Amino acid sequence: MSHLVRAPLPEIGPIGEAWLLSDREDHQSQVANGALKGSTIGQLMEQYPEQLLGKFAGRFKRFPLLLKFLDVREMLSVQVHPSDANTDLLPPGESGKTEAWVVLESGSKSRIYAGLKPGTTEDNLHQSLLNGGVEEHLASFTPKPGDGILIPAGTVHALGGGMVVFEIQQNSDVTFRLYDWNHVDPKTSQPRELQVDKALACIDFKAGAVNPVVPVSIEVKPALRELLFQCKYFGLWRLHGESKFRIGKVNTPRVVVCIAGEGQLVNEGNQYAITKGDVVMLPAIVGACMCHPNGIITLLEISLPEGE
Repeated sequence: MSHLVRAPLPEIGPIGEAWLLSDREDHQSQVANGALKGSTIGQLMEQYPEQLLGKFAGRFKRFPLLLKFLDVREMLSVQVHPSDANTDLLPPGESGKTEAWVVLESGSKSRIYAGLKPGTTEDNLHQSLLNGGVEEHLASFTPKPGDGILIPAGTVHALGGGMVVFEIQQNSDVTFRLYDWNHVDPKTSQPRELQVDKALACIDFKAGAVNPVVPVSIEVKPALRELLFQCKYFGLWRLHGESKFRIGKVNTPRVVVCIAGEGQLVNEGNQYAITKGDVVMLPAIVGACMCHPNGIITLLEISLPEGE
């Protein structure tokens, strides 16, 4: 069981982005403590695949998920991510990008755009890019803390207006910017580059609007356990309680992210402190453990793609 090093959220600017777990060549998460302190997630994948991944060993060339905290003050650009099927739009070695958000903080000006309104076509959306009417085609809602939003690849999306979210996604860095609200890049004093043709090519125009998921209550005691997302790319549960409860799964890797409170994770007599913002890898060799909260704690538990 190991904590992973993460970068803090920046204090200034329109967005703060902390990569909690990343197996990217240009951004490798590292073990923060224990015998493997300093090792990168990529090194663990290469040197200890069976211990880390169990039944998933050999299935992934790199850790398949990328986890982040986003602190978004201004509205981000309207974006689209390609799917695994958009092979002509994916650089070598990259996958598509389905992602999901869990809203941690929001305000009266917060807004999430996700999906398209009925009647939107490639032609009228493209025309709206020319006449400035893009927003009239975008489905949107005011988010509240606790909302979970699944953004399948091919979904037009944006968020902003003062909010903090946890983000889980396929381990991909492919994004096409469709519209940028006429923002000007402060570094260049010019509008940022758009990738309109590529964005339009990967939009799923049949998908419609995206709304917050309805959490499925799995159990109530000793802690509330809710399933937020279960798709082919990841699973995510939210656990909330103040009594001891079990987390993780035997012989299966899981990632635990603390989003509120603090406590200890206990495995075979060993205790590991966990507090808000911490990311803990539960490798397959550890499997399940017990959480001993100090007061009330809220954790996210994340599973890897089950595959075929």
